[in-house]
Amino acid sequence: MNAVAEQKDDVFLPLQQRLATNPDGILEDIARTYCVSTLDVVRALPEAHRTIVAGDRLETIFEAVTGWGSILFIVHTPDLVLECEGPLPPGTFGRGYFNLHGDSPIGGHIRASRCKEIAFVSRPFMGRESRSIQFFNLDGDAMFKIFVRRDEARNLIADQVARFDTLRASL
Repeated sequence: MNAVAEQKDDVFLPLQQRLATNPDGILEDIARTYCVSTLDVVRALPEAHRTIVAGDRLETIFEAVTGWGSILFIVHTPDLVLECEGPLPPGTFGRGYFNLHGDSPIGGHIRASRCKEIAFVSRPFMGRESRSIQFFNLDGDAMFKIFVRRDEARNLIADQVARFDTLRASL
């Protein structure tokens, strides 16, 4: 085992213990603290808080989420947290990308071949229940995240929660 792998093993058990007692927090910050990838943090969440599927389910998931209405689409890098609210547009494959089309503030081109795993995450965030679908690349970094939206009272939209739970169970 190399030194990096040993370092990950040394912090993984405490990470699992930390997340078992407190699954709240910004996943990327937790990953930096424990010197692991964001995907490693998601894998360390208690099973009740995460379901992970293969990255090749991206198109199936997008097809389902296009019917949810307005969602919150987030791209989180070390330098930026970009949040975009709107309906997820339909997409098609072409020229090596999954291309999003439609009349929505959400658009672009996803290199789907780099999507290794997709996690359905249901956990507290900032003290409130949250639901998200997180798409992870080959390096274990989040490519982007789709969050169930909240209403004016900051509660999750019940219809989207039901659709999230149904989609997660179907995969």
